[in-house]
Amino acid sequence: MQRTETTIELRLWTVKEYHLMAEAGIFDEDERVELLEGKIIYKHKKGTLHRSAVGRINYLFQNVLENRVWISIQDPIKLDDYSEPEPDIAVVKIDPLDYADHHPTPDEIYLVIEVADTTFKKDCETKGKAYAAAGIIDYWVLDVINRQLHVFREPDENGYKSEVILKEVDSVSPLNFSDLSISILEMLPPVIDKK
Repeated sequence: MQRTETTIELRLWTVKEYHLMAEAGIFDEDERVELLEGKIIYKHKKGTLHRSAVGRINYLFQNVLENRVWISIQDPIKLDDYSEPEPDIAVVKIDPLDYADHHPTPDEIYLVIEVADTTFKKDCETKGKAYAAAGIIDYWVLDVINRQLHVFREPDENGYKSEVILKEVDSVSPLNFSDLSISILEMLPPVIDKK
């Protein structure tokens, strides 16, 4: 018996088609989805650790970067014609129209941060590959379970060539803001003693 490999070809959706589907009401009002590499994927529900970390990062970056950037929280960014993810944090250039006419694109993005509780593998691998292929030069995944920050840099079409794992006692500087030193501990939710 001879085995043959069968490849399934998927029909990929464009950002334009994705928007038309949303306008047509194809997605439920409370359905949480995003477009990544032409595929519509479900977004996981946010737990309390996730929500806490996103809020802490937003507060921290608002304070240290003040009026130097726009901080986008769980809003779309357009990577290309087939990807419009909604990262937890995107640190982007200030736009004179406050992005009223488009979502931030890779040349307007300084840093993308995803907070991972149940989504660590997807954030590092699937999203990481898409961000790298789009040329996002600084991508961080905050692992709130293991209390680590994964810093991805040196993007190419196959992913990031550099990954550094930092512990909660470490600090990091964004590539475009080397004058800053960001404490990992300040981004993480506090440890709650459950006695």
